[in-house]
Amino acid sequence: MAITLDLLGSLGYSENWFTINSFYLDISIKIDVRYDIVSNVNALSNYLFVKEQSKKYLPTMLEVITQPPSVAQNTPDTKPPILVIGGAEDKVNFREILSTFWSRSGGSESVLAIVPSASREPAILGGRYEAIFNEMGSKDIKVLDIRDRSQGEDPQFREYVERCTGIFLTGGDQLRLCGLLSETSIIERIRQRVHSGEVTLAGTSAGAAVMGHHMIAGGGSAESPNRSLVELTTGLGMIPEVIVDQHFHNRNRMARLLSAVCAYPERLAIGIDEDTCAMFERDGTVRILGKGTVTVVDAREMSYTNRDEAGTQDPLSLHNLRLHVLSRGDVYHINKNLALPKNDTTNDQNCPL
Repeated sequence: MAITLDLLGSLGYSENWFTINSFYLDISIKIDVRYDIVSNVNALSNYLFVKEQSKKYLPTMLEVITQPPSVAQNTPDTKPPILVIGGAEDKVNFREILSTFWSRSGGSESVLAIVPSASREPAILGGRYEAIFNEMGSKDIKVLDIRDRSQGEDPQFREYVERCTGIFLTGGDQLRLCGLLSETSIIERIRQRVHSGEVTLAGTSAGAAVMGHHMIAGGGSAESPNRSLVELTTGLGMIPEVIVDQHFHNRNRMARLLSAVCAYPERLAIGIDEDTCAMFERDGTVRILGKGTVTVVDAREMSYTNRDEAGTQDPLSLHNLRLHVLSRGDVYHINKNLALPKNDTTNDQNCPL
């Protein structure tokens, strides 16, 4: 399909994508009609769109913006958030989650540190993220390729961390990441800066798993929760009150997450799907980005569990749990255990933190 647009350019359609080529603007734009995502291939701020009743986009209106619409919708303030990503985030098309991290780290003024220590190919993976954020236009980017614990004391790395506006923990093996960084001066300083609200932090896959004080180190998938299903150890404590599992529904990890929270019911259990992000704001809210869901299991009022007497592979009982399944645009208030849908206008009035 090809359409000529009055004074604007041409439109093509292929599968789920509209492609716009403007005659008068130096831009090429892709629009995913499935997820309401606009992709500006040349990373410029001009884009064309209008929404039909069918919720598909056709380019008949010009708007000038300073950041992608999904970023603007998910930035209630300018304080640095923590982005916990379920892995396999979009690195090619619109890059909603990565664009949000980049924007909240300062955009074109951002100074980014990429920590690929969880990976067995840190140079390759770190270089890939470096190229992505370079393309977006960051001011400075450095890959902190830490492969030995002694490098966690490197004064040059430490100096760079001091001036970073954003730090990105890549995927790989969370045990490897913690083994290299736990109790080093560089991770202690990162944690201090994160907790004081001085820097935006993001972690994907293994980089997400390490966020809590208690960390899921491994385990399997099963139909029923049991004690043998999950291995728990100590994480990096960036968000101490949570237990995070990633690649969640993609790898059938609900039973594993329930097994984990049964051991530590005072923690909030969070399962994050691939290409999905739980963005923890400084006001106590969690905002959902991406194409999947975030599952929240609150066991703080659990009335009964048989965990102490159950055998290693016996099914576990967990009574009186609270469950939320959140999708893009939803907001969860940690302190109130309250979930609100996208664009809920009662957010501020009825949910004081």
